[in-house]
Amino acid sequence: MTDFTHLHVHTHYSLLDGLPRIDRLLTCAKEQNMSSVAMTDHGVLYGAIDFYQQAKEAGIKPIIGMEAYIARNGRKKKRPRIDTSPYHLVLLARNHQGYRNLIELTSKAHLEGFYYKPRIDYELLEKYSEGLIALSACVQGHIPQEIIAGRQENAEKIAKKYERIFGQGNFFLEIQHHPSIDKQEIANKGVIELAKSCNLPLIATNDVHYLQSDDDKIQDILVCLQTQKKVNDTDRMTMVGDNFALRSTEEMTELFKDVPEAISNSIAIADRCNLEIELGKIRLPYYEVPKAKDPDVYLRELCIKGIVNRYGQNKVDDPEILERLDFELSVIKKTGYATYFLIVQDFVNFAKNQGIIVGPGRGSAAGSLVSYVTNITDIDPLKYDLLFERFLNPERVSMPDIDLDFADTRRDEVLDYVAQKYGQDHVAQIITFGTMAARAAVRDVGRALDYPYDYCDKLAKMIPMFTNLDDALKKVTELQELYNKDPQAKKILDAAKKLEGVARHASTHACGVVITKRQLTNYLPLQISTQDENAVITQYPWQNVEALGLLKMDFLGLKNLTIIEKTLNIVKKTRHEEIDISEIDLEDKETFKLFQKGHTTGVFQLESSGMKRYLKLLKPTEFEDIIAMVSLYRPGPMEWIPDYVNGKHGRKQVNYIHPKLKPILEKTYGVAIYQEQVMKIAQDLAGFTLGEADILRKAMGKKIKSLLMKQKEKFLAGCQANNISQDVATKVFDFIEPFAGYGFTRSHAACYAMIG
Repeated sequence: MTDFTHLHVHTHYSLLDGLPRIDRLLTCAKEQNMSSVAMTDHGVLYGAIDFYQQAKEAGIKPIIGMEAYIARNGRKKKRPRIDTSPYHLVLLARNHQGYRNLIELTSKAHLEGFYYKPRIDYELLEKYSEGLIALSACVQGHIPQEIIAGRQENAEKIAKKYERIFGQGNFFLEIQHHPSIDKQEIANKGVIELAKSCNLPLIATNDVHYLQSDDDKIQDILVCLQTQKKVNDTDRMTMVGDNFALRSTEEMTELFKDVPEAISNSIAIADRCNLEIELGKIRLPYYEVPKAKDPDVYLRELCIKGIVNRYGQNKVDDPEILERLDFELSVIKKTGYATYFLIVQDFVNFAKNQGIIVGPGRGSAAGSLVSYVTNITDIDPLKYDLLFERFLNPERVSMPDIDLDFADTRRDEVLDYVAQKYGQDHVAQIITFGTMAARAAVRDVGRALDYPYDYCDKLAKMIPMFTNLDDALKKVTELQELYNKDPQAKKILDAAKKLEGVARHASTHACGVVITKRQLTNYLPLQISTQDENAVITQYPWQNVEALGLLKMDFLGLKNLTIIEKTLNIVKKTRHEEIDISEIDLEDKETFKLFQKGHTTGVFQLESSGMKRYLKLLKPTEFEDIIAMVSLYRPGPMEWIPDYVNGKHGRKQVNYIHPKLKPILEKTYGVAIYQEQVMKIAQDLAGFTLGEADILRKAMGKKIKSLLMKQKEKFLAGCQANNISQDVATKVFDFIEPFAGYGFTRSHAACYAMIG
């Protein structure tokens, strides 16, 4: 049998005992010719979207499920004497309604029923059973527990109850082969008898917690880490001694040869589970516009008012401003993002009206004139040559990304406003998963294996920062020698390699917030924040939130803005002056004297010792210098700082490969500092539109060889059409390629330089 379905896979997203990474799981499933795999994490749906996407790409049918915890006395009762361990029940989504009900069940398990574990009850199952297939679960299920206790009649009543709740043909009695589990054989025998007496279908499953049988020791280390135990401890949870690996078709068929229908039913279930999750479709919240106006019309009205506020009444008919505005609004209308801009400007203007200091912008959003005139950003894109196409590319549409900085002590006020405007059940912060990096994995494994801390710490410190273990073993001779000669080091490093990248804990994302049109649970599961018991967060990380097409915003709290806010308040109280921070002179000579002396302690982005050293060498005299330093002082482009400094002070003669490069690179003394410069080069020399130029920039930045070669051919052809020789065009391409990888977004740099 090659068309085999595996039910009951627990991934690393369980955050307790599941070892397999999704990519490795699917590779293993393909090798074993499995057509479908069901992922059933304990009480959560953390990995559902990642699993769904990757399984589809791998040509394997994804079955989304959950192993639920059933509270024995109702989910709302939380008293030790009556709340012993909850029962298990496996739930699988047959269709989209079933998936929606899984979301509701796991959300309510966390928000209403959490007591050591996220728990549901029969009341919730009655309400949210449509579209689900249920399996009676392992020996911790309600039915196996009654059988083990010798209460076969009770087991029969519960089985009939489940069949009534889920409907005929949607409830299966589950058997497993795990000899090490106490009473497993008794449970199996009773379940098989029950299947005959109640005429219920059987299903054979394997509880998968790792991929290969020799992974059991690695998984055991992970359990030790999550339960804060050591492998030598006797009183602890362990699965060593049994096979919780991804068993093959042949092995499962042999194990359950006496009940072949239990194997064939796994395929029958897979055939009935046909969940399709729509990804990529934009789902923006509803924004109420005055007098039921069209959002595009209303956005334009706000922009015209904004032109007056930003530039003055005499600039309302300025052709340069209107041409740029009309272009941006046409792209926004075409992409359907007017509502997005209306939502963002609304809460930014709320914050500003409340006296909350808002950052001038972040990322590429400052390249948008619409953002500037609606007060979302405070950098004039026309004055500073910022490109809209770097923010919203008309040639390759993707959701715009406007990240915002607020004074950190008042960020929550903005979040409260958003929650009140759109509804508490429409707004939530986003979960994030901390994963094991190489050094941490080595230290953790060593601790679980009970090796001395000093030894493990020494081993970990041999691994360069931000380097994975495989690369470290290739590059670090001392580590390689220790690995080959010292059995202890080999044992630790081999285990750490398998645990590297595995999720270690869940927490709340520092700034990510999702806002939805309908109730959150129409789209994604929820839980209580691990940091704040009064805060609700999603069970999906930000990548999944974006994949679902939901509006994800980054509300960042920045202490530097709080310092500015407090300073303004002090000036107001002591000098009775109200200062508009947006009106401060960015060419103030006294300020530049401070920068030239390196007196920048506490100044945003400019306070490190290395930055102070370069500021003293540069002796900045204009705002452009600060934008450049913010961009250059990073790994990679840092090597170009001397070129910029020498160019500014006339110690270096700048030569341009082609005359058309001069107006683009002159301000930066021949150094291509910004991504926008790379785009302008592609536009002016190769005839690219700025939208096409942004695609070229991405190809260079990501270094995807096939895409890069295609873009290079296009670039050379464009240059040739502009009467630029292939030799010169090739030199220009080779010149800009490394800068595209290093290059900083000028819009982002200008915003950060302004805060500084």
